[in-house]
Amino acid sequence: MARDSRWRRTESRWGSLGLLVGVLGIATAVVGCSRSEGSEAGSDQVVPDEDPTGARVVNVGVTPVELTSFVDYIRIVGEVEAVHDVTISAEESGTIARFFVEKGARLRQGQRIAKIDDAVLKAQVDEARALAELAREQYERQRRLWEEEKIGSEIAYLQLKSSAEAAAARLEMLQARLARTEIRAPVAGIFDEKSVEAGEMVAPGAPVARVVATRQVKIVGGVPERYALTVNPGDSARITLDVLAGREFVGTIQFVGTSVDPRNREFPIEIVLDNPTGLVKPRMLANVQVERARLDSVVVVPQEVVQRTEDGYQVFVVQNHEGGHSALARSVTLGPSHANQVVIESGLTAGDRLITAGHRLVDDGSLVRVIGTQGAER
Repeated sequence: MARDSRWRRTESRWGSLGLLVGVLGIATAVVGCSRSEGSEAGSDQVVPDEDPTGARVVNVGVTPVELTSFVDYIRIVGEVEAVHDVTISAEESGTIARFFVEKGARLRQGQRIAKIDDAVLKAQVDEARALAELAREQYERQRRLWEEEKIGSEIAYLQLKSSAEAAAARLEMLQARLARTEIRAPVAGIFDEKSVEAGEMVAPGAPVARVVATRQVKIVGGVPERYALTVNPGDSARITLDVLAGREFVGTIQFVGTSVDPRNREFPIEIVLDNPTGLVKPRMLANVQVERARLDSVVVVPQEVVQRTEDGYQVFVVQNHEGGHSALARSVTLGPSHANQVVIESGLTAGDRLITAGHRLVDDGSLVRVIGTQGAER
């Protein structure tokens, strides 16, 4: 009996313990579920707004559609070149005696750059000058005798005249050669390259220096042939360069090619740009915009509100719906674009309320709440 009693007491204790474990397990499960649900609820960053009926409502911003003007541009990429980029070659043979300026110097037109040794030519000039003076004196003496006293023969007189003229011509030629030993800048610009050093020998035609004029530059590019009747000399062009972000320049089309390059179906153009500070450098790439057409009274919208569909393009507008508002998809036809703006040729009219904020969150027929209006008072 005592043994059975002990067994019942033990069984009772184990039953109580099991009941306690079960209660704790249920409590833990409830707490865990509560935490899990709270965690999942906290992870939802966007909670759809709802109207009293429980339908989802999207907050949107709208812009009233208005008619405005728009400028359509032809956009091309060109390369900057100096208007004057001159390689100066030696016109006489000899040794480079000296350079008068260093590379990088700004030169005036006609300024001396270098000197070829002229010792031999100077001696030849001195000799030719003496011979020319002698020949001239002999001719003048014979001319007076012949014209005043008819002394001598006419043939001798003419021979002396010819000799004097030949001596003068030889002197003039040697003086010109002597002048050519001074290498001068043919245009104002920068001494950009030195091809030889002092002490080196040069022959006629050998490059000595390069002068680049950068106070005015030109942008050389190609325009697609479909714009052949649009681009004309004298038209203005807007120019930007990636390396000079934030700066815009205005140039003038100086040259339009008359033939199309068969390799790329483009015709060449050159745009002249004043560059007094030298900020624009040769060989830079330039983005060029040439005005093609100016459109008046057209609908222009931000490109970001236009969505591509299987059938084309669409935008969303706000329409009245059962005392509230809903989104309406409108198919649109696009026209020219520029700087994130695009012309809508059809599909929108003045007065439409275009959804410009929240347009990615709506579908055709979605209920919306207008929380902001740009361009007009609400």
